[in-house]
Amino acid sequence: MYLLLPLLTALVLLYTGIGGWRAVIALAIAGLAGLLIGEASFVTLLLAASIPLLGALLCLPNSLRTRWLSRPLLGRIGAMLPSLSDTEAQALKSGTVGWEGELFSGRPDWDKLLNAKRIQLSAEEQAFIDGPVNELCRMLDDWKITHEDYDLPQPVWQFVLDNGFFGLVIPQAFGGKGFSHTAHSEIVMRLSTRSVSAAVTVMVPNSLGPGELLLHYGTSEQQQHYLPRLAQGEDIPCFALTSPIAGSDAGAIPDKGVVCRGQWEGSEVLGLKVTWNKRYITLAPVATLIGLAIKVFDPDQLLGDETEIGVTCVLVPRELEGVNAGARHLPMNTAFMNGPTWGEDVFIPLDQVIGGQEMLGKGWTMLLECLSIGRSISLPALATGAGKLASLSTGAYAYTREQFGRSISQFEGVQEALEPLAGYTYQMNAARLFTVAMLDRGEHPAVPSALLKYRNTDLMRRAINHAMDVVAGRGVITGPRNFLARAYQAVPIAITVEGANILTRSLMVFGQGAIRCHPYITRVIEAVENPDRERAVQQFDDTFYALVASSLRNQLRAVVLAYFRGAMETVPSGHGLETYYRQLARFSSAFAFLTDVTLLSVGGGLKARQRLSGRMTDCLVHLYYASAVIRYWQEQGYQDDQRELVQWCLQNSLHGAQQALQEAVNNFPVTALRPLLRWSVFPPGHSRVRNTDDVLGAKVAASIVEDTPLRAHLTHGCFAPDDSEEALGRILNAYTLARRTEDVRKRVNAAVRELDEDQVDGVSLLMGHQRAELVDWAVSTGVVRPDERDLLLEALTALYDVIRVDAFDPEGIKALAKSSRGKRQVVERTAREDLQAFRDAS
Repeated sequence: MYLLLPLLTALVLLYTGIGGWRAVIALAIAGLAGLLIGEASFVTLLLAASIPLLGALLCLPNSLRTRWLSRPLLGRIGAMLPSLSDTEAQALKSGTVGWEGELFSGRPDWDKLLNAKRIQLSAEEQAFIDGPVNELCRMLDDWKITHEDYDLPQPVWQFVLDNGFFGLVIPQAFGGKGFSHTAHSEIVMRLSTRSVSAAVTVMVPNSLGPGELLLHYGTSEQQQHYLPRLAQGEDIPCFALTSPIAGSDAGAIPDKGVVCRGQWEGSEVLGLKVTWNKRYITLAPVATLIGLAIKVFDPDQLLGDETEIGVTCVLVPRELEGVNAGARHLPMNTAFMNGPTWGEDVFIPLDQVIGGQEMLGKGWTMLLECLSIGRSISLPALATGAGKLASLSTGAYAYTREQFGRSISQFEGVQEALEPLAGYTYQMNAARLFTVAMLDRGEHPAVPSALLKYRNTDLMRRAINHAMDVVAGRGVITGPRNFLARAYQAVPIAITVEGANILTRSLMVFGQGAIRCHPYITRVIEAVENPDRERAVQQFDDTFYALVASSLRNQLRAVVLAYFRGAMETVPSGHGLETYYRQLARFSSAFAFLTDVTLLSVGGGLKARQRLSGRMTDCLVHLYYASAVIRYWQEQGYQDDQRELVQWCLQNSLHGAQQALQEAVNNFPVTALRPLLRWSVFPPGHSRVRNTDDVLGAKVAASIVEDTPLRAHLTHGCFAPDDSEEALGRILNAYTLARRTEDVRKRVNAAVRELDEDQVDGVSLLMGHQRAELVDWAVSTGVVRPDERDLLLEALTALYDVIRVDAFDPEGIKALAKSSRGKRQVVERTAREDLQAFRDAS
């Protein structure tokens, strides 16, 4: 008893996180109580006295701990932890830590999730979406854009420029809209449901590019000159980072700027002689202002003692001699302007360095800060738009398409595809809004932005694939009638750009997040790398034991919460979410514990252990998305019609987190630690989280089929054209008519099935285009009333029209091929001539 009571006390203190003098006093009281209860002897007295003394040694700063533990441990631990390059160190210092830090801590504070400031669109932002954005959508013919013109029409370009689409986030003081990041996301999402080409054209100037960089880092003179021109469309911007050899790794780019003197506007000034070769640059073919990421060198030391200054962001006017742009790439048959740009020994003054001379060498930090903004908005919004478009169109198509006399939406096989389509769309939208709200609250979510880009584009791919499975042959045949093909073609673009998903998942999210978001590890690394030995020991002593306590606490919590299903965890009550909160807390503790073990055992080898890093990323993704769904449902007022969707999303995420952790433990690179990890994360006899069942899945599938407010909510933000002759409008018109005539069509189908063989008279053998004959027979036999005839015929006509696909005669195919060949003949004009042509066309 004299040992059991102090041991239990120590476990309680560890679980609750109580430390310092309070822990020492509690251990002393427990030891004394154990002696009073048990049989006292010299040995027991000695053990009882040693427990609080040991607690004081470990829990309280003291010279003994510093000298005999911290000093020798510093070198050992330093050899185990990952070392950071200059680029990685800059990356870790950029951005802020928000909710992801709570997940890494192992003890998420749910009040922080639920009490964060809510972000809503302003009246002006909503009016812009309802007005110019919808008007722009009506102007877009995506088939013509991607298969005939290979460009946005000139009136569309002019509309975009005249209505400030390139200045959405530029403050009103500089002539821009000054919209919130949430509004920016909503605009991109809606445009993407109409035309990916148009959405990308609008989103790029408003995310990572000269405008964003100037807004945050530009000098006053640069802002006054360039921001109004960008906002009003007088300049078209692009930003060039990617090089053929180095890709988007700014630390390895060969593009350079050499400090020298040169001529600028008739005077000799200090500047840079810039040489670059970039590719995959959106808007480069028409840009008038090219932003570049280069490495600056000062071999003659004109600026100081350093010869290698580092990554720098500069602005290069397109009209300068030696600047090359105009040639185009064609990304997966989408028609947004994208192409290479290059130049050799192009001179610019130091005034063209974004932020001026003092920002030389600080370009990587600038890019990381702004990338966390743009990456949170552009592609996640585009991916969510694809999910909404697929849900709206495929749910309608599944209802209208009949086989064996039944809507295919009633087939379980089809429901199995519709279920994740609806669920993923809800998850994407929740995570999108959760993250952009962080931006509007002033955060710079570096890790969530990478996580969101990776997961939303991955879910986009899955959602579109499920939609294509349902639509089948109707989605395979390309042409003006196809409502899914362009979104399907755009998937690889979203997967690849702004950090390829393989790289993002296996290196960036967990590799950076494990250090950036950890409550202690960054300070331990700083202590290890501190050249002042005495100061390093003190820093290490102040932090390391808190790290150890945190790790042990998360291990204990993971075991206890697994066995008791989180019953010991205090969580928000109400709305039936208590079980999900508890399981999230359990997996957060397990994730945090496994993170600590990974950093201390794998350490610097983590970069090479990309499978492990990817699985840990997957776990974090599921925890983050589950949190986003809870927050989103709260913002919706816990609407009851969304309950089953929320349950599906949360169960899907919890099961996904469980799988990711299981695979990480089973394949942990330090094999000797696997039994300990398995016992800690998945202790024997604990209950497993089950995935969603078929009953819930069928209800979720129905959410995008049935004509309910839930379907409208899920697909809100998707542009729905009124024209029934347009690809999506045709589906929606048929859906509406099918709903209105559901009862009468059931009567007709039942009447046909009940006919005897000698009564068929060819009725059941009528072809789809013989609708009038079928309706007339139904009227003549009394199955359909005369006043129902016209609406039924209109509905049957629309339903047949929905399943029709495009077919081109030989001359039509040749015309398409000729148009494609013509567009490959690149005719280079200056960007200013292109811009003037757009204006002249108006």
